[in-house]
Amino acid sequence: MLGHPVRLAVFLRLLERCPGGDCDPCACVGDLGAGLGVAPSTISHHIKELRVAGLIRCERSGQRIDCGINAEALEDLRTLLHTLAAPVDS
Repeated sequence: MLGHPVRLAVFLRLLERCPGGDCDPCACVGDLGAGLGVAPSTISHHIKELRVAGLIRCERSGQRIDCGINAEALEDLRTLLHTLAAPVDS
């Protein structure tokens, strides 16, 4: 899921804006895609993929779509990475 460079960049930008993994929407889609050099429709596609994967949550407010990190999924991701980084007993 996070193997695509644009998707990873969007996710990392969202993490910067929601450092604690707070579920409350903390960034709008337009802000997350600013400066990445891809079309807004492409950003929307990657946001959708992150939402479907359960990594983020989105909330519509008028014409604005605000996103936030799914704290539970972030903790699961941290646990997985920690497990993968642990030394293997011989």
